[in-house]
Amino acid sequence: MKNKINIYEILFWIFFIIAIIMILWYIFGDSPTIEQTLLVLIITFLFKIQADVFSNSSEMRIMKDSFIRLVRDFKEQVKYGEN
Repeated sequence: MKNKINIYEILFWIFFIIAIIMILWYIFGDSPTIEQTLLVLIITFLFKIQADVFSNSSEMRIMKDSFIRLVRDFKEQVKYGEN
């Protein structure tokens, strides 16, 4: 497992905290409109989705490289096994 935190995860947590503040501000205050509050919440989830996609794409690249090595090893095994 990697312990590397990417920029999307950092931005997700920043926007998540801002969204919670905006929701509480809307409930107890009267400053932001519901559209502004929902916009910040939607942006928060978009950063979370982007972080997940980024993470999955790097994992898929690792799996692709593993399968390429596996195919190469299998071809070598078959080539030497026929002789």
